[in-house]
Order: sequence, then structure tokens, then C-alpha cells
Amino acid sequence: MKFGFYTLGCKVNQYETQAMEQLLRQQGHEVGSFTQACDGYIINTCSVTAVADRKNRTVIRRCRRENPNAILGVCGCYPQHAAGELEALQVDVIGGSADREAFLQMMIEAVQTRQQQSHVDKALSRRSFEILPAGGLEERTRAMLKVQDGCCNFCTYCIIPYTRGPVRSAPLEMAVSQAKELAQKGYREIVVTGIEIASWGVDLPGRPGLHTLIQGICHAVPELRVRLGSLEPRIITPEFCRILRGLPNLCPQFHLSMQSGCDTVLGRMKRKYDTARYLESVALLKEAFPGCAITTDMIVAFPGETQEEFAQSLAFIRKCGFADMHIFPYSRRPGTPADKMPGQHSNAVKEARSRSAIAVAEQMREEYIRSLAGTVHPVLFEEMDGPYCTGHAPNYMKVYVAGEDLHNQIRQVTLLEPWKDGMLGVLANEG
Repeated sequence: MKFGFYTLGCKVNQYETQAMEQLLRQQGHEVGSFTQACDGYIINTCSVTAVADRKNRTVIRRCRRENPNAILGVCGCYPQHAAGELEALQVDVIGGSADREAFLQMMIEAVQTRQQQSHVDKALSRRSFEILPAGGLEERTRAMLKVQDGCCNFCTYCIIPYTRGPVRSAPLEMAVSQAKELAQKGYREIVVTGIEIASWGVDLPGRPGLHTLIQGICHAVPELRVRLGSLEPRIITPEFCRILRGLPNLCPQFHLSMQSGCDTVLGRMKRKYDTARYLESVALLKEAFPGCAITTDMIVAFPGETQEEFAQSLAFIRKCGFADMHIFPYSRRPGTPADKMPGQHSNAVKEARSRSAIAVAEQMREEYIRSLAGTVHPVLFEEMDGPYCTGHAPNYMKVYVAGEDLHNQIRQVTLLEPWKDGMLGVLANEG
């Protein structure tokens, strides 16, 4: 049988799609493109916002319209809280955000029997970590390693704790073993990912901290670069930085979750830190990793956010000096406390504040890029873009070098100047 995949959402979804592809191949099935003729199509959905749900429905409708005789399966966070909506969209197989092997078995059976199937568990009742194969397509240079699932933060704007369940951690031994397997397959970099990796270990015996996991992975695969997924500010402590600073293969790029630079807004969001603690985390990272790239997310026009509160956020992000930012206008998410909060903003306000925040973020990014001119970095090359070979430095700066294909090689590059969405460089041994 032949299956095509379409993935929406976060790196965890990408990881889980790649895992499902591997599981199907292991059973002798073929994985094709979503645009090819297939026996079944699998859409792995995101549901972080109402906008994400609309995207899910658009893709589902298009797939059903273009492939009326194929089996259509949908899994991920969207069916976890809205399985009833999928029946109206003529979905044949409905799964949730867990038990991917059982979901794939339902897909295979549906192709054979043409019978609809559905199984969605109760996410809040989950207690064990689902072990899936790590990696991805063989030609890729970078692999994702999922080490954690679930979240117990219950921020007022977020539905993920209800669609992913409580925190479950991969045992250290399993994560290390999978990292070694990825090294043997020829990958050059691992991205450690999860729904909320700062919580890794809270459900394991002895409650080990994330630094224990990162140290174990880095020591197990010293020849691979190790990059971290999104981090909560509370995990950045002097001890955390001291331990990570001693890991030469850890990439000095840290995505530090923020959402707002105003304490009163953070309070309404029920985030577990204030701006003083966040700024302390930024300072600790910059001291331990000079020149590191600190990136973040920011939600603008949260319910009740005043112009003064927004101004405080803009002043705060300037103080942090981020290398890059993702700016999101607040999107109402039915089923969350923020959806019922007073002070919901119009689209015009959301758009105006987004533009203002993006302008500040772009200025900081330009400043960071200019600061790298003349510096030398080991770049992992990934693909060709016309006459340029492109890759990423450890700080995740995209680098363009003219010349031959250097796929999956790590070469020292002197960064010269801003270029497209990154920097133009030259191989260090070529002047």
C-alpha cells in the first residue's frame, strides 16, 4: 500500500510524522508524496489556535475533494478535541495525538475493508511516554529526537495540555540509545524536541533535570551537533549554564519562550515567570555563551492588553536583544480561559501591533547579523539554492556559500555580509 502525509504545526508533529513513515516502511508499505496517487492519505494536525483548526479543515476538504476514492485519515491535536467535526468532513480514520501504531493499523485495515474507524483516548489520563523511531528521511542532515510529551502549565490561551495530556518523559537510556542510532545513520545534528522539554524528568524516578538529559546525549554522540528545542525561562539557572557550557557539541542557540514583555499580561496568561526572571535567564545565557543566538515568541494584542502594556513589551524585547523573533497576533482558542476574557481586540489592532513588534524584531535581527560579519563558524551544509550551497551555523544562522555541493559536510566558513534570509560566507580555507 502507498500512503501520503501532510503535516501541520510544530516540530513534534514533524517528528511524529517521520516516525509513522518509518513504521509503515518497516511493514513493507510505500510512502509517497501527498500530491501523488495513494491508497491512503494521513493528515497530522495542529490545534494550537482557531486559525490552525481552519487550516486543518481546509487541507482535509481539499484532500477529500481531490482523492474521493482514497482512505483519508486524520490524527494529531485537532481530532483530540474535535473528533465530531471530522465525521462531517468525511474522514475515514480518526486518531488522536497518541498511539500512532494503532492509528496506522486502522489506516491499513480501512484500505483493505473500506470501513470507517475511530479511536481517540482521554489525553489527561495518559501516564506513559510513547516510544517511536527517531530520525527522518535518509538524505536529511538534521534529525529530531523527541524526549518529552505533554504539558502541565495550563496557560490561559493554550489548549495543548488538553490535547497532549500531562508531562511524560523519555527515559534517559532510551534517548541516548536513539541518539547513537541517529549518529550511526549518518546524521550530523540532533534537535532535542518535545511539547515542553524544560519539564523533562519531573515524572521519572529521582526527578532528573533537563541538564542531565542534554549532558547524556552530548556525551553519547560527541561527533554530532546537539540543538535544543524551546525552553522555559525558569530552567535557566547558573548550574544549568555551567553544565551546558562544558558541552562542546551543544549549539549556542536558545529559543526562550516569552509570549509577553509585560508583567501584568504575563499574569493574565498565567505564565510562571515575570520579566525580571526572564531577563535574568537571558543574561545568564549570554554570559555563559558569548555571541549566542537567543530567540523567542511573542503574542501581541492579548485580551485586555492596553497600549501602555504593549509599549512595555516593546521596550522589554529591545532590552533583551533577541537574534530573531516570531510575532503572533493573539488568536482566540475556544475551550481556553482567554477566549472568554474581556477586552478582545479587533483585527485592526492586532495587525497594527504585529507590525510594530515585527519592526523592532527585524531591527534586532539585523543588528545581530551585522555583529557576525568577519567571524568564523562551522557550517553544516544541507542543500543547494541555485549556485549557492546553504547550511546553518551552530547559532542557526543560515549561510550561503557559492560553489560546489557540500551536502552533509561541516566546513569552517567566514561570514561576510547579510544575504537573503541569512549571511553570505566563504570557506575559511579559501580566503
